[in-house]
Amino acid sequence: MSSHMVDSPTGIVVLDGQSLPVADIIRLADGAARPVPGSEALKRVETAWDAARELARSGRVYGRSTGVGANRNEDLPTEAAAGHGLRLLRSHAGAIGDPLPAREVRAMLAVRANQLLAGGAGLRPGVVTALCEALESGAYPVVNEFGSVGTGDIAALAQMGLALAGEHPWEGGPPPEAQALDNNDALALISSNALTLGQAALAVDELRALVSATELVGALSLLAVDGSYEAYAEPVHAARPHPGTYAVAARMRRLLGAPERPTPPLGRIQDPYGFRCLPQIHGPAQDAADALERTLAVEINAAAENPLIRSGDMAAYHHGGFYMAQLALDLDHFRLALTQTARLSTSRLSALNEPAFTRLRPFLADAEAASSGVMILEYAAGAALGDLRAFSAPASLGHAVLSRGVEEQASFASLAARQTLRAGGAYRLVVGCELVAAVRALRQRGLRPDPELLVGRAFELAETVLAEEFADRPLTDDVTAAAALLDRFTELMTDVMTDVTRGMA
Repeated sequence: MSSHMVDSPTGIVVLDGQSLPVADIIRLADGAARPVPGSEALKRVETAWDAARELARSGRVYGRSTGVGANRNEDLPTEAAAGHGLRLLRSHAGAIGDPLPAREVRAMLAVRANQLLAGGAGLRPGVVTALCEALESGAYPVVNEFGSVGTGDIAALAQMGLALAGEHPWEGGPPPEAQALDNNDALALISSNALTLGQAALAVDELRALVSATELVGALSLLAVDGSYEAYAEPVHAARPHPGTYAVAARMRRLLGAPERPTPPLGRIQDPYGFRCLPQIHGPAQDAADALERTLAVEINAAAENPLIRSGDMAAYHHGGFYMAQLALDLDHFRLALTQTARLSTSRLSALNEPAFTRLRPFLADAEAASSGVMILEYAAGAALGDLRAFSAPASLGHAVLSRGVEEQASFASLAARQTLRAGGAYRLVVGCELVAAVRALRQRGLRPDPELLVGRAFELAETVLAEEFADRPLTDDVTAAAALLDRFTELMTDVMTDVTRGMA
């Protein structure tokens, strides 16, 4: 595993347990900011810590004065309580598989620190401080990939807990001072889905950006085939005003410099679905991303620990708030919508290979007889799309019966988050194939989009990284460069995304 040392964070993120957005989880995961726990939030932690210890002394509280899982009815003698916390962490720190990348573990630390500041866990305040110190220094515990079925990331968080106690390795930077964890800390620390939430935040951040970049690639392809702007006309989408679809159509008009009521072009009456249905397919992906981000905003700021400590009631509420059905379903929905946008990209790639649309040779080939041009890109994109289809299989259909039947259902949100993270690489390659073909077609036709328009600036960027060479040759490096360029396209899209959103508000 490579280490990740944070270099001089440039900003501050205040953790208050109530209002942390996905964007700040990304900044903390990337080491672009340092966390500062809010003073009022820390007071909530201290109050809950005092209340939890009193409740555990005076009654039966799951995981503090009893065992866990199927051992929930086994009382913990007072004299054994001190060592119970570490035994619980040691027994549960059994995650397996490859160590996770630093970025994913740091996202987990950020989510868990903020959740603890919501004040429902009832564990010692020093844990929050230690997590913030780790995020600032770049330290992260070694955490293995598998161990959760969507009812709490207990194995990963137990590894984090042992690291905080000084019994498990850290990487990346100076670790925080070891914490004296006991029975009042252990379950409270690991009763969370912080790893799943951190991974989901990283995934939606990347993939939302890639979908917006794909709109710019689609605009280049539209110009390369003399496509119509009619499909993006404002009256069309005002007549069927799904929020995402309406916004995508408005962005496409902005990218292309099209009026709200474009006139139909001469020639063919309407374009293939790859162009004509872009708003109807990208719109649901935007809506799915919005829904996922709303769910994440709730969960990142939630006191979902079981039991939930409420100092005002002097009560420990036993519940199922750790069950991630909402997140699993939203992640599944988002991947399905995402795969539709990638499939549309392959449809446009097919159109770019067709002389009836480009007025060029088949497969954008050069003048040599029987040249294959970019023929192979359809196969390569189709192969990458196959991975995306596999990743889009609904994880929420999973089922598990665990702990002697006491826990008889599982959300598999953890699997859904991993699948969504893995989708990014394949998605980039699918759209990279289209971008290579679109730029090639524009060059062969001698078309240069207006540099005053966003689509023109995108073309100029693409020209700097894609070679103008039409002879048959391997296109692997071209697609790799085009896939990387999508991040620059995302930057170009930032302003138009913001403007269109404001205009719809």
